[in-house]
Amino acid sequence: MWGKLVAIGRLLFGYAEATEQNKQDIRNIKADVAALTLEVERLRHELLRVRDNERHEREKLALQLENILLRFEKRLPASKSRRDTK
Repeated sequence: MWGKLVAIGRLLFGYAEATEQNKQDIRNIKADVAALTLEVERLRHELLRVRDNERHEREKLALQLENILLRFEKRLPASKSRRDTK
């Protein structure tokens, strides 16, 4: 009978230790998840910033191309139909 009580006591002590270890593991996982969440938010903001920068660059390049085309059109001689109407 005493042997059974000692075995049950050891079992309970083992469960208590395992429970404490599980609690610590859960705290560590929660901290890791919080850090990961912050990092994902940072990456999200960075991605939005890069997307905006790329959009601005495309707009700037389109305007530069438009300026080049407008300058080029001014250099062209008038067509024959234009000369005839003048």
